[in-house]
Amino acid sequence: MVADEPGAGTGATTGGPGPRQAWAGLPWLVRTAVLWSACLVVVVVGLYLLGRIAVLLAPLAIALAATIFLTALLDPVLLRLRRLRLPASLAALLTVLLLLGILVGVGALVWNLTASQFDQLSQELTQGLDRSRDFVTSTLPVTDAQLDRLVDQARQGLSGSSPDPVAGARTVTEVLGSALLALVLLFFLLKDGRSMWHWVLSRMTGPNRPVVAEAGSAGWRTLGAYSRGTMLIAAIDAIGIGLALVVLRVPLALPLALITFLGGFVPIIGATVAGAVAVLVALAANGPTTALLTLAAVIAVQQIEGNLLEPLVMKRQVRLHPAVILVAVTAGTLIAGIAGAFVSVPITAVLWRIVDTVQRHRTAPPAVEVSGTPSTS
Repeated sequence: MVADEPGAGTGATTGGPGPRQAWAGLPWLVRTAVLWSACLVVVVVGLYLLGRIAVLLAPLAIALAATIFLTALLDPVLLRLRRLRLPASLAALLTVLLLLGILVGVGALVWNLTASQFDQLSQELTQGLDRSRDFVTSTLPVTDAQLDRLVDQARQGLSGSSPDPVAGARTVTEVLGSALLALVLLFFLLKDGRSMWHWVLSRMTGPNRPVVAEAGSAGWRTLGAYSRGTMLIAAIDAIGIGLALVVLRVPLALPLALITFLGGFVPIIGATVAGAVAVLVALAANGPTTALLTLAAVIAVQQIEGNLLEPLVMKRQVRLHPAVILVAVTAGTLIAGIAGAFVSVPITAVLWRIVDTVQRHRTAPPAVEVSGTPSTS
């Protein structure tokens, strides 16, 4: 039979080398590039599929991401209540109620202090736009007719993309449902999160169990440190820029400080956008001098935060290179919009910590026997 002839299946019958010989004949650099490219394609395709699934299940994905982030943020509060010998259910309920109290209190404070300023801001924005129009027409080679034509095109685009009332109502319903689901899941994760993790570990056997336990603990510590550190840095940025806006008598200083706080959860890009909003409001309200002073204050606060506070607060274990942060934020924004921008950096930090822990565990030398006791590694 042909199959029994020497060299069958290896390319001998065709006079050429077989697949294995052809692969072995390639330079090692080419083989390495092919293998790494194949692995990269598999990883990218897997991440893309996960992202598409998350987009299709956007309300659930957002609720899960918010729940995990808030659980890591509030875990120290839960532990303090547990040290008071409170039952797990009561401690989790008090933690959730504390979160709701803070959110409702901040929202009510912001509304009460700034509701009367919106009409004033509308008038000032109109005056600011008029000043900006005069500056553009007097500085740039743009006539009034060309500027009016651009403004009309922008208005037509906005009117053509006006939201559908039915779609808007559905979006509001999805947001409220996601918020309610996140609160319920937050309660259960605070109450039973550790027992759930122990249950997962108890179902694992073999040498991989210590690796999974160590990687999971490292990832959870990283997420907790990131959430608390980001919240602290965002609060410091909001206070610094808010005080500068108050000193410069810029209207709506408190809402702008709140926008700065929320923008702090999206590294680099969020702070830039929040600072630009503050500068635009200062320009519309008080003119270019106040806008320049506001810009200087924003830059100063962000430089102090980036060069002094972030290395002290975030520590080495959760710090990522700015290039990695920009790529992660851009990818998250392209996949899931604003929600993706918020969760992309913590996901990247946690994944990096898990991979680093697994790699260090695998490259660590085997355990040394002590006093004749056999190694358990």
